[in-house]
Amino acid sequence: MTGQLQGKRGLIMGVANDRSIAWGIAQAMAAAGAELAFSYQGEAFGKRVLPLAQSLGSDFIVDMDVTDDASLDRGFRELKAKWPTIDFIVHAIAYSNKDELAGRFINTTRANFKNSLDISCYSLIEVSRRAAPLMRDGGTVLTLTYQGSTRVTPYYNVMGVAKAALEAAVRYLANDLGPDGIRVNAISPGPMKTLAGAAISGARKTFRQTEANAPLRANATLEAVGGTAVYLASDAGAYTTGEIIRVDGGYHVLGMPQPENL
Repeated sequence: MTGQLQGKRGLIMGVANDRSIAWGIAQAMAAAGAELAFSYQGEAFGKRVLPLAQSLGSDFIVDMDVTDDASLDRGFRELKAKWPTIDFIVHAIAYSNKDELAGRFINTTRANFKNSLDISCYSLIEVSRRAAPLMRDGGTVLTLTYQGSTRVTPYYNVMGVAKAALEAAVRYLANDLGPDGIRVNAISPGPMKTLAGAAISGARKTFRQTEANAPLRANATLEAVGGTAVYLASDAGAYTTGEIIRVDGGYHVLGMPQPENL
């Protein structure tokens, strides 16, 4: 993939540590020649993100809280001041109260439902609205989803509903921004050992289950997800938009476990 993103630059949102899916994407994009900026929320995350950004040759990190319009406005002003134009945004942001990612979905509280949908879905719309004017020659908006959006997945609960909304938002944004040459897609990896994934009850069981039953008998790697992101942000992905690209070892095609696991 060397050189596929040469001359392109963009913002990575959602790096928490060196096991984040966003970090895997950032590494792949940097290796493909992209120039990167990173967002973070709050001083604690800023201290984690800066050394990671520097390891990829970037010292440009911006504090953005996606639940705060003023913070987003300020962050995008900083981005525009440094780069009048950008080519891509990677939105890898989701949140729900982990206490509600256990037990029964019917017990989801109104407050957590609103907060989960706001951060995990609506933030993509706010980010896209601010990013689009900087993509004067077209560009790419990427986000991350999970199969719990379309199939009931134990322990995923309200996040499944949030991801379903996110995928619908991808389609509507793709239609809105298509005339401007801006493509909007989501990558749907299988379970991965990340900080966000660890917050979900039963995460280890889910990881083992998918690994044992996926057609490839493996879960996705950060490198595989990063490579897919590079393709979608590159000129090779120029006519792919409104898609949910699955990188899950084929698990999504199954109707039941493999015979040896029945």
